[in-house]
Amino acid sequence: MSSHPTIEDFRRYLVVERRVSPLTTQGYLRDVGFFVAFITEAEGDFQPQKITRRQIRRYLALLHRKRLKPATVGRRLSAVRAFFRYLVNRKGLEVDPCQHARTPKLGQRTPRFLSADDAQRLVEHPVGFDPAGYRDRALLELTYGGGLRVSEVVGIDLDDLDVQSAQVKVLGKGNKSRIVPIGQHALTAIELWLDRRPELSKSGTCRALFINARGQRFSVRSVQRLVRMARASCIQAGATPHWLRHACATHMLGSGADLRSIQELLGHSSLSTTQKYTHVDLDSLMKSYDRAHPRAHASDAE
Repeated sequence: MSSHPTIEDFRRYLVVERRVSPLTTQGYLRDVGFFVAFITEAEGDFQPQKITRRQIRRYLALLHRKRLKPATVGRRLSAVRAFFRYLVNRKGLEVDPCQHARTPKLGQRTPRFLSADDAQRLVEHPVGFDPAGYRDRALLELTYGGGLRVSEVVGIDLDDLDVQSAQVKVLGKGNKSRIVPIGQHALTAIELWLDRRPELSKSGTCRALFINARGQRFSVRSVQRLVRMARASCIQAGATPHWLRHACATHMLGSGADLRSIQELLGHSSLSTTQKYTHVDLDSLMKSYDRAHPRAHASDAE
């Protein structure tokens, strides 16, 4: 094997062979870069064939000393693991130093989400009769109504939309497409936006459903900025676009939807991912019980 395989080789492998999304590829390269910097600082250069299990353990120990969250440590280790698996399988590296490295245990993290009232306040925040106002309202309604990831909603093209059947095709993680139903509120908002979309479509060549003032595809960062502006209308602080996705799943579960249906809607590959919303709903149930049930607390007479 080459004595100095480059990170660029790994990047091409991720993009061309694994067909990993640009954001995920960027994350892998960033996390591998942290490890390369650690080894280079300690050894003077980076030679993968000389990396030992002890160096992997020292790197993990450094991350723990920095008090990084277990999820962050696990993600960085996962990227380094993927890099060395690539070297073993494609570059002839004889020993994988990550083979026995332990991933830190992750506690069950309850998703943060908006209440139904706050979700309504957020999606109804964009006002005005200019094209941008109609676009922003339609985008937020569709994100909440379909439980979409930000990357999914900005990736929708006009050809993906079927207004007649109230459905939209979205491209999720792993380049897997799925059909998502469009609720009536979102559908009405989208139809109003489509009437005004030509006013922003400069050349008419961009096929994205949501476009900016320059006629280009609306970006993930622009959606994040939109939510930051709109969350002032919410009682709960700190709303993010992903909270709308969590809110969609939680509110559906609370209204009686089954987990399989929610899994299909959100595009989860594993039902265990969807099951985290049962913990959220149980938390809500217990809080309601404590507030309302006459037997939830000891009486003053006891």
